[in-house]
Amino acid sequence: MGVSRRDFLKLSGSTLLISSLSAEAKAEEQKAQELRIKNSIESKTICPFCSVGCGIIAHTKDGQVINTEGDPEHPISEGTLCSKGASFYQIVNNPARLTKPRYRAPGASEWKDVEWEWALDEIAKRVKQTRDKTFKLTSKSKVKEKGPDGQDKDVEKDFTVNRTDGMAHVGSAALDNEECYMLQKVLRSWGLVYIEHQARI
Repeated sequence: MGVSRRDFLKLSGSTLLISSLSAEAKAEEQKAQELRIKNSIESKTICPFCSVGCGIIAHTKDGQVINTEGDPEHPISEGTLCSKGASFYQIVNNPARLTKPRYRAPGASEWKDVEWEWALDEIAKRVKQTRDKTFKLTSKSKVKEKGPDGQDKDVEKDFTVNRTDGMAHVGSAALDNEECYMLQKVLRSWGLVYIEHQARI
């Protein structure tokens, strides 16, 4: 198939026109992307989903999160995010998001919204009641002792334990080392023995 000089010029001209229109469209698209976060406040934060601690940049405007993306300067993630971290924006801007604690009374079938002050006071009250009810100063245990005849025999003795078996705690993988340290101090001071962590389960 032969291509005349005139056809070649027509083809070249249309290709040039299409490429220039494509370049303009790309420039407009980039401009639109810039406008989305223009005049917004940039804040750096940590992803709350797991213990890896990836860095996220959140852009806010008028108190609303308008964009989230990976932080390229973060030493752990270097700008990359997993699928959950990439959907971080939807945590805040989600109509199904709970913004208040919810409580279901014993025997009730419905959950109701409650205030934070009431919820925290109720948790503290129940922790105190459970600890007071189940706290043990001593616990009996069998140990082997030599009798007067030189034979080993089992003897039941009291040991000081200062603990409660009525409560347990499961930590979150989103806690950092300092938070875990403080949490251990508090839980051990209450006498808890059963302390576990989500990252180990």
